[in-house]
Amino acid sequence: MALAEPRLAIATPRPREGLAEVIARQGTAFWIVAALLLVMPLIASPFWLVQILAYAMILGMIALSLMFLAGYGGIVSLIQMTVAAFAAYLVAIFGESAITQISLKWPWWTAVPVAILLATLFGTLGGALSVRTEGIYTIMITLAIGSAFYYLTLQNYTIFNGFSGFNGVMPPVFLGIDWGGTVPFYYLTLGFAALAYAVVVYVSRAPFGLALQGTRDNPRRMAALGFDVVAHRIAAYAFAAVIAAFAGVLLVWYQRQVSPGTGGVGPVVDMLIIAVVGGLSRPIGPFIGALVYVLLRTFALDLLDWVGLEGKRYQLLIGFGFLVIVLFSPDGLIGIWQRLRERYRKSREAQDAQMRTGGGAP
Repeated sequence: MALAEPRLAIATPRPREGLAEVIARQGTAFWIVAALLLVMPLIASPFWLVQILAYAMILGMIALSLMFLAGYGGIVSLIQMTVAAFAAYLVAIFGESAITQISLKWPWWTAVPVAILLATLFGTLGGALSVRTEGIYTIMITLAIGSAFYYLTLQNYTIFNGFSGFNGVMPPVFLGIDWGGTVPFYYLTLGFAALAYAVVVYVSRAPFGLALQGTRDNPRRMAALGFDVVAHRIAAYAFAAVIAAFAGVLLVWYQRQVSPGTGGVGPVVDMLIIAVVGGLSRPIGPFIGALVYVLLRTFALDLLDWVGLEGKRYQLLIGFGFLVIVLFSPDGLIGIWQRLRERYRKSREAQDAQMRTGGGAP
């Protein structure tokens, strides 16, 4: 009898539970956070809206695409940041930028869909190359694809403008709204992040998502039942690539530029760190990890200066923070939250049982 492969710590969703039911049973904390995000422009400064929250949501979308592959498919892929960077480059190449000798100056409503389509195709092809491997081999193949893309953009000046990349890539003006403004861009990012989250939740409970989780748990048994394991995994890469491509478009509009460093080895590994720290068991995990990453990256330098250490060591502080989180909780911050909730629930149950038996009476 074939042994089942080790599975990730993830709660398999109920097969008959739809998105509406999932949203309806969300706890009070979910709705408080949702309401807070909606009114955030009224209480937060432009710096916090764009540099912290919007940036965290963009990185969270890219990490969410990685979480979908790893959490539901058991596929640890490092190609997601590369897909986002490729989409960002295509927006600059097909659309408008300050590099007028290369950019084709297509209208945004043409450049963006073509960029997303080609980036999705790129992510799908990358997945097709690595889908028959597992574990460290998948990581190495996808990392090799990311490294190859980095050096291609670094050395190619005809299409990618080499080391300098593209700058002056501005968000569009649509429906009379300048989406590059602080509040419009925040809501644009929030809308796409919420949509990506909702779609991942829905797909995870759809027949495709359930079959993908079956291929994660026991691919041999799924193949014996008539499921095409390879096709499901390639489709998962394509779905994840769509999310990463949308995030790449938002990323180039946020940064107003794209360069080889956007898809370098460092950012590629950062996506894995964000997903793992946030937690691979729930779609909200990557967004939590991204927020922690952005906060540490933004304020670690000030913290080190405050305690009298050299500012160049801020990356050490970031790495130490992630190391502590992972050591205390292999399932990231989501795992810590779930354990605290479980401990609180058991404590309440014990108190209720004591009261029912009269143990709490004076």
